[in-house]
Amino acid sequence: MADSEDPIAPTDQEGAEKAETTPATKKTPSDFLRLVLGRPIRVKLNSGVEYRGVLACLDGFLNIAMEQTEEYNVDGQLRAKYGDCFIRGNNVLYISAQSKKR
Repeated sequence: MADSEDPIAPTDQEGAEKAETTPATKKTPSDFLRLVLGRPIRVKLNSGVEYRGVLACLDGFLNIAMEQTEEYNVDGQLRAKYGDCFIRGNNVLYISAQSKKR
């Protein structure tokens, strides 16, 4: 085998292009956010506080608007309930989809 050949890489260029454009490999965080829009989510903040509610909307800075929101402290205890909640994006550690059952 020559030094320039990679045993793992596809042997033909067309095969490599097909692998890169497969719909299953094109999932992005934006796809996930579009999928959970209007559904229950969990938002964990850098401080450890967690919010659970329905994702109403968000922008490119990850500023989040939620409805039917519950706030949980770092110990997981319910702290407050809000009708609407707005979270500034720079405080967000992660967003997770949540089942409809709570």
